[in-house]
Amino acid sequence: MRVAVQSAPFDVGTEVSTFTAGVRGAGAVVSFTGLVRDEAGTLSGMEIEHYPGMTEKAIFGIVGEAVSRWSLVDALVIHRYGKLGPGEAIMMVATAAPHRGDAFAAAEFLMDYLKSRAPFWKKELGAGGEAWVAAKDADEDALKRW
Repeated sequence: MRVAVQSAPFDVGTEVSTFTAGVRGAGAVVSFTGLVRDEAGTLSGMEIEHYPGMTEKAIFGIVGEAVSRWSLVDALVIHRYGKLGPGEAIMMVATAAPHRGDAFAAAEFLMDYLKSRAPFWKKELGAGGEAWVAAKDADEDALKRW
């Protein structure tokens, strides 16, 4: 189980290959990568803040829950902070399990948690100024199913 909260970019292909090479007893590996999206075409970047130590502890806790709940062989969460541009990878989740259903469910659970409960604060930067990203009802609803 690995959790990395970092400012540096990461290579998704390398991370997935390294993760997959290290798992034993898995029949399925699922990965997801979240990108900075610019739906309106006006975003110049996003700034992500967190409290070092607190953030890692919270993510480790939820990854531990996912590992035991879905009998995962392994799990990986990488989440970036700092200033990121449109199209850059913000985060990735990878899960490994004996069967695909558990790997998919655990990955989705982790993504829903990261989106709505992980202690990160996001500010969008654009031509019109800066704005903190507010919680969305859809994200809260997604988390309720778990």
